[in-house]
Formats: sequence, C-alpha cells, structure tokens
Amino acid sequence: MPVQTRRKTDIAPTEEPGLDLMPPGLKLMLLEARAPWEAMAMAAVSPWLSRMPSGDGHAVLVCPGLGASDLTTVALRRFLQRLGYQAHGWKQGLNLGPRDGVLEGCRERIQALHREHGGKISLIGWSLGGIYVREMAKEMPELVRGVITLGTPFTGHPKATNAWRFYQMVSGQQAHDEELLAEVRKPPPVPTTSIYSKTDGIVAWQCSINPLRHAHTENIEVHSSHIGMGMNPMAMYAIADRLRQDPAHWKRFDVQGARRWFFKVAHQPEAVTRWY
Repeated sequence: MPVQTRRKTDIAPTEEPGLDLMPPGLKLMLLEARAPWEAMAMAAVSPWLSRMPSGDGHAVLVCPGLGASDLTTVALRRFLQRLGYQAHGWKQGLNLGPRDGVLEGCRERIQALHREHGGKISLIGWSLGGIYVREMAKEMPELVRGVITLGTPFTGHPKATNAWRFYQMVSGQQAHDEELLAEVRKPPPVPTTSIYSKTDGIVAWQCSINPLRHAHTENIEVHSSHIGMGMNPMAMYAIADRLRQDPAHWKRFDVQGARRWFFKVAHQPEAVTRWY
C-alpha cells in the first residue's frame, strides 16, 4: 500500500493535534482586550478596504460564535454588502451551541437563501459558527460555493480552548465525543479556508489548521485576537479575496508581494510516495 512520508524540512502544522494540546495561556487571554482596537483599526482603514474589487453579488451567510448573536457580525456583513455581496445573518439569536433545532435552522436558512438568490452561497463562521458552516457544507455541497472560518476549533480537542466549560454549561452537551470529533475534523468537499491567529487567546491555533493534503483547503494566519477577528482589517481583506475566487478555478491565497508583510500561510510539506 502507498505510504506518504515527509521530509524533515518545511513541516506544516500538525493535521490532527493530540489531546496534549493546551489552551492559550494567561498572557494571550489578556491580549483579547485588544479587540476594541481592532474595531477602531477597521474603521480607520475602511476607505482602503472599500477600494477592493467588487464581488459578483452572490449570497453570503455569516454565523456568529459561541454566546454571540448577529450583532457581532454586523461590521463584517456591512463590509461585504459594500463590496456588492448579499450578506445575511443566521437569525437564530444567541449561539448557545447545537441545541435542538439549531442545525435544522441552519439548513433551512441555507435552503431559503439558495432559493431567494438562485445560486450557490458562501458560508462564513466565526469560532463555533465555523463548525456549523463546515457541517452544513458537508451535508449540502450542491448549495455551497465555499466555506470560510474564523478562529474555529475544528480539529484537536475541545479542551484545547478556553471556552469548553462555557460551551458545556450553555449547550448542555459534553465536549469529548470522540466519534463526533472525528467527523468534525473532516473538511467539507468545497473550497475551505481557515483564518486563524497564533495570538488567539481563546482557541489554540493548532485546532484551526486544515490538512493540506486536500487541494481545496488552506490556512491563512493573521495577527488578531479571537474576539476581534470578525472586525480585524486583515481578516476582512482575506475574506474578501477568498469570496472573489471562482470555485471552478479556486487557488490558495497568494502571499507574494506586499501581502507577505501581513499574512502567512502554512506550507504544503513535500510528500514522497513509496510502495511496500
């Protein structure tokens, strides 16, 4: 059988982190207080971001993070609307975990937007909202153009975040269903982008890394807090760039030129196939 082996150089972040991952420490948690500054930075550079090429007008659904509502995604949705997209909230109030009816509500929302706009839609999920949109894209790939997640812990173990106790408290669900976690780690069959930060104070960044053995997955690193990622100018730029991609000719984010000063991407490790 073929076995993939990697050279020791240019190793990408681990594809399936183990249970030994620790959540971000106190220093990174305290850095979450910079979120208001990210919002102010977004306002300051808004004229520059507004000069980005217009989108094609397709519909975009944005799902909020744990304990948050559509109010937290207003800045992102308004930005996308200025670029010409039809940006929508999830309209389910506070995100208190996948309680009864939540995932069904996501399905119905996607189906309704597909009928309303007459084409595939893009899905954006912030933190826990990213888990929802990834799963919806797996269930309904024929309706989904692509998936973008922001600081979403879709791999590793939930206890590698500083929010797992809050998750269990508000959702009433346990965070260690290994069979479910194995399914969550699998990427959707559509172009999938994970935007993450190594200075995330809530989620261990390794939990937000797509396996690069799939040609339609990628990871984009930005300098951001977890709480402020949906308002971070560099995250906004990356989102707009990804939404403009034609799914039929999708390519990974290019960090050539000036972009290399603001973004990083995980390198694809060179693989060698051997037969035994």
